[in-house]
Amino acid sequence: MGSMGVPTEYYQLVAALLFTIGLIGVLVRRSALIIFMSIELMLNAVNLSFVAFSRQHGQMDGQIFVFFVMAVAAAEVAVGLAILVAIFRNRETASVDEVHLLKG
Repeated sequence: MGSMGVPTEYYQLVAALLFTIGLIGVLVRRSALIIFMSIELMLNAVNLSFVAFSRQHGQMDGQIFVFFVMAVAAAEVAVGLAILVAIFRNRETASVDEVHLLKG
């Protein structure tokens, strides 16, 4: 850490706050779109932690992990939104409580 740098604890505090907001969004909300957004918020909180620790230790490992997490998150958004659009077209709802499409 440089002489004028922000301490890693501040980054971790912001990451914990973002992760908590995302977790509450997943547990409380019933809209599939809000749940996807909350999951993305949780992934970004983890990315912030990776980058903060990578910066603290002076290594690039955390930033490499962030690259892969962002690639997986982009794929998750593409597939998740495609599934959500297909369900909305068939059921005309985006609520996860009302969708029983995957039951056998």
